[in-house]
Amino acid sequence: MPGFDEPAQRRLAAARVLVVGAGGLGSASIPYLAAAGIGMIGIIDTDVVELSNLHRQVAHGMHDLGRSKLASIADTIAEIDPETVVHPHDVWLDSSNALELFSEYDLVLDGSDNFATRYLVNDAAALSHKPVVWGAILRYSGQAGVVFADHGPSYRDLFPVPPDPSEALSCSVGGVLPSVCAVIGSIMSAEAIKLVTGIGEPLIGRVTTYDALSGRFRELGYRAIPDAAPITELIDYELFCGRNAQAAAAPASAGQTVAAGTSAEHPQSTTPAELAARVGAGEVLQLIDVREPFEAQIAKIEGSELIPLAQVEASLDRVRRGVPVILYCHHDSRSRHAAGILRDHGIANVQWLEGGIDAYSATIDTTLARY
Repeated sequence: MPGFDEPAQRRLAAARVLVVGAGGLGSASIPYLAAAGIGMIGIIDTDVVELSNLHRQVAHGMHDLGRSKLASIADTIAEIDPETVVHPHDVWLDSSNALELFSEYDLVLDGSDNFATRYLVNDAAALSHKPVVWGAILRYSGQAGVVFADHGPSYRDLFPVPPDPSEALSCSVGGVLPSVCAVIGSIMSAEAIKLVTGIGEPLIGRVTTYDALSGRFRELGYRAIPDAAPITELIDYELFCGRNAQAAAAPASAGQTVAAGTSAEHPQSTTPAELAARVGAGEVLQLIDVREPFEAQIAKIEGSELIPLAQVEASLDRVRRGVPVILYCHHDSRSRHAAGILRDHGIANVQWLEGGIDAYSATIDTTLARY
């Protein structure tokens, strides 16, 4: 092709690309990286393939159900180009390992589905002097861009402040049109190829947005914030983006002050088995589902009432003060956040269900639909 010669292909073969996530965006970008001739592909993921993944994660199939996504997508790569070196990283990316992992690669593709990981990837890449191609998808739209702190603005210049956790749905919770994954993942792989080979103009300082309902693309430009604080270290990104779930789940230790609105007398969470035992024993409690209405239509725990997370603070009058309150969602991220909201408003005897309705349906009531 014009502008693409043998040295460009050799650059692809020598490139080492790290992909964060083997889900919707990873499934849509990784096969094209392998097909283009990327020599080494590292993949970070800890999940297994579930039936609910398959509509948007097309690198996996029915025969992969229950397998790790790393093993599944490695097989996909091998079918395309068996000479591609695949490095699976079955770890949770965090501040303790990001810099070491990034040091092994030339470029990072961020296909994660949460803001904490996106800020972590941005900061670790800035400290490592590595470019990042990022994508985001939700429902009928998606975005893609490139950040390279050495040559332009970063993700923090585009999003200086993370959104409220109650407003930040992932595609696994909020849903996504499958073809949106394909469009954004393809853009990500194209940007990676451009960065590796030096062809074209990377999306540095620009964001491409796609709206599937209208079929339109738009481009948004942005600049570095002149007086922004420099990135000098990695931080607690869960805390930065909202409530630190691990800290909220941990009991106060000796000499540690219990935050206002919490109570050391009541545990922060309850397991599905504990909930089932309490209900079976006839304990009077209030079970609140903080998911979206469409999720409750798929499956719900008997006896629960629906108060979506975004409505919790405005629905305090519906929360019973004299009985234990147990919150649940799909897994438990939203219920943890909702528990914090209630405690901030003086409701101390509140817990969240560990693993959410997903864990409850797998271990207690297998008649419930899983999604």
